[in-house]
Amino acid sequence: MKKVHAAPSNAGLAGVARSAETLETVLASLDDSKAENVVSIDISRKSSIGDHMVVASGRSHRHVAAVAEHLLTALKQTGETGLRVEGLQSADWVLIDAGDVIVHIFRPEVRDFYAIEKMWQAPDLEDETLH
Repeated sequence: MKKVHAAPSNAGLAGVARSAETLETVLASLDDSKAENVVSIDISRKSSIGDHMVVASGRSHRHVAAVAEHLLTALKQTGETGLRVEGLQSADWVLIDAGDVIVHIFRPEVRDFYAIEKMWQAPDLEDETLH
């Protein structure tokens, strides 16, 4: 049986464009804030939780908090709504859920301990490609 793929709807195309804009905003903000070791991972074929996961480090608690706050401001300025944030108080590991883009900002030793990007960069089961 031949698989038939429907063309993306206009709503689907708008969603893809919005996801790309959000990712661009995230990466630009992290760069402006001098976040370190920024890694962007395409998770669209691995999970339904989002399209991209971005992992970055800050040099200290204060830097992690500042990077996260700067990112939240940048996302709000682009009209992003429904942002969810965890960990800003302790600033060891801040998670920002911006819908299709999930951002993790760590202190270096916490990032090394959890190594979440290694888990998400594992090959897809179907085609064994890295994202």
